[in-house]
Amino acid sequence: MSQIEVDQEVIDFILKNDQDYRVSTSCSGPVVVPITIKAPKTTDLQIKVGNHILYISRVQARYISCVTPDMLDEMRYRTCPAF
Repeated sequence: MSQIEVDQEVIDFILKNDQDYRVSTSCSGPVVVPITIKAPKTTDLQIKVGNHILYISRVQARYISCVTPDMLDEMRYRTCPAF
């Protein structure tokens, strides 16, 4: 598994919202959600973003090379029955 990059817009979003996030699997693909919605697992990859951590699920880490702004679409996880 290669190093996963984080787009600057995602970094800015995490810093602005002042909390930890997780890249998780939703019914429409990878999504960045607060850890209050989807708790991190011990198997997650961890990327330091300022004073926060971006957790990336082991499943998603196999398929993504960059965490991009399109993964921030909150409506995807609000309307998905899996969350």
